Amino acid sequence: MSMIALRIDKLPSTPMLKKILFLTGIGWMFDAMDQGMVAGVMAAIGKDWALTTEQLGLLGSSGMLGMAVGAALSGMAADRWGRRSVIMWTLIIYGVASGLSGFATSYGMLLVLRFITGFGLGGELPAASTLISEFTPTRIRGRYVILLESFWAWGWIAAALVAYLVIPVYSWRMAFWIGAVPAFFAAVLRFGIPESPRHLEAVGRYEEADRIVAKMERQAGLPFTSDEKLPDQISGAKHPKISIQELWSAKYIRSTIVLWVIWFGINFGYYGFVLWTPTLLVGKGFALVKSFEFTLIMCLAQLPGYFSAAWLIEKIGRKKVLVTYFLGTALAAWLFGHANSVSQVLAFGCLLYFFSLGAWGCVYAYTPEVYPTIARGSGVGWAAAFGRIGAFLAPLVVPVVYNAYGKESGFAYVFALLTGVFVVVAVVVGALGKETMGKSLEEISG
Repeated sequence: MSMIALRIDKLPSTPMLKKILFLTGIGWMFDAMDQGMVAGVMAAIGKDWALTTEQLGLLGSSGMLGMAVGAALSGMAADRWGRRSVIMWTLIIYGVASGLSGFATSYGMLLVLRFITGFGLGGELPAASTLISEFTPTRIRGRYVILLESFWAWGWIAAALVAYLVIPVYSWRMAFWIGAVPAFFAAVLRFGIPESPRHLEAVGRYEEADRIVAKMERQAGLPFTSDEKLPDQISGAKHPKISIQELWSAKYIRSTIVLWVIWFGINFGYYGFVLWTPTLLVGKGFALVKSFEFTLIMCLAQLPGYFSAAWLIEKIGRKKVLVTYFLGTALAAWLFGHANSVSQVLAFGCLLYFFSLGAWGCVYAYTPEVYPTIARGSGVGWAAAFGRIGAFLAPLVVPVVYNAYGKESGFAYVFALLTGVFVVVAVVVGALGKETMGKSLEEISG
């Protein structure tokens, strides 16, 4: 194990780590806000522009396709140029594109802008989770990554408020203009977040890595002397790269299969219901504003989902939490698909958001742990990219299933399909996943 890794793993939670978590989390919250607003926008714009369910599905999928491309390219970029740089530039890209979406004058124009927005958003998420994972000591690493992911809940709650309070009064364009804020927040990140010490060490910039870790050591009251450095770690800058073919080599193939199945399944299942929930509830006879209200209430259930997963992940391990929360999501999806009253819609919907977002948090914690530093950005990026194919397909498949069986039966069949997806993911994790709790990133890589 490298000296930088050893020093990081000795640290407690320092003020620098908390600051990095908070600032990165704010960026994460903006990502969620954009995604959440799309669900409300789809329901509103469908009425304004008289769009078919197929057109709405393509609108949702265009952003997901952009996320897939963004995740794949940003992962490789993060391994080459650093995690922080990727986070900042992707925030700018998707913030600007979101703002421009508010000026869209045609369906085609909006499709292109949503693709660009997705490109930025898809690139930011893998880089941010990798950064937090690499900054955090082993014993609290999973918890901190889930706490990062919990900012998604606050963003989605903010989006639900926008959908409930803003869209009915000021139209869906205002929602997109609000989504431009992240472009300005990138400047704050530029000066508030340092680069990952593990990445700096991997590319030969040991002195920079040493300064960052030394600052955290001083904050923790753990002085470090320079003579502890390893001689072979002080070298010229290197830019190691790993190809997608290597992720499928014998060394990584088991981890890659498990991660790609997880990411595809959770994306297909999650975006299969969150983007369509307001629209599907309208189809069941609820008013548009009432469907936004239901979504807002259900979004609140995300927070205990995250926090319970954050506590359990360091108690019982990654695999058990993933399997439990995926099976919980499957059960909740089945029950939600058969809800016949307002109380059932709210109760089962809350369960669905509770388990699915708890699972998301654990996925983000688990993913960076199975690759070495040299390949971590690429590995996380390609897993997220493949997952976004599921997110791309879900908004297209849902209306096909829904329309094939009619409004009443179609609702149940959509959620039966999603139930099956979540069960398959749980089985794959239980059968092939490896436990990474309590192990250093260097120990469990490969």
